[in-house]
Amino acid sequence: MTPDETPENEQITDAADPAAPKLSARAERARREHLAKSTRPARTAQQRDADRRELRRKKAVARSRRREQEKAKRATAEKGTGTPPAGPKVSSPQVRTGTVVSSKADKTITVRIDVARRHRRYQKIVRSTSKLHVHDEANDANEGDLVRVVESRPLSATKRWKLVEVLERAR
Repeated sequence: MTPDETPENEQITDAADPAAPKLSARAERARREHLAKSTRPARTAQQRDADRRELRRKKAVARSRRREQEKAKRATAEKGTGTPPAGPKVSSPQVRTGTVVSSKADKTITVRIDVARRHRRYQKIVRSTSKLHVHDEANDANEGDLVRVVESRPLSATKRWKLVEVLERAR
């Protein structure tokens, strides 16, 4: 009889392996109780291997079936039935209004954007500011002017906005 074919009711003793550490009576009793409580029947290595192979075969069949379904779905999508794929996202550029803080640089102005919002929970008005570097091609704006700016592609390391118009000149 090989070690893989040991019957369920046969106890493996420590005498079979002299190198195994000796367990105390309490530990041995706990080990036996644990083995008695286990609900799984003892299986041989051949049984475990057969079960593993069967499970892998079932999963392979399921994978094949799923791939066939996905292939059929792609084929129907290519024919024009179903929902068309989403096109590129088109959004309009942001437009802001602010005050020119600095116009010292050539073709660049710094614009301060003041925002006043009501806090969602506390209902208090919260004010915040942000500064934008704006491209001014004609050097039209001066400090203190009220201007409208529009979002654009990156023009330099910090400039992402262009001047649209000067709404109000400073006095």
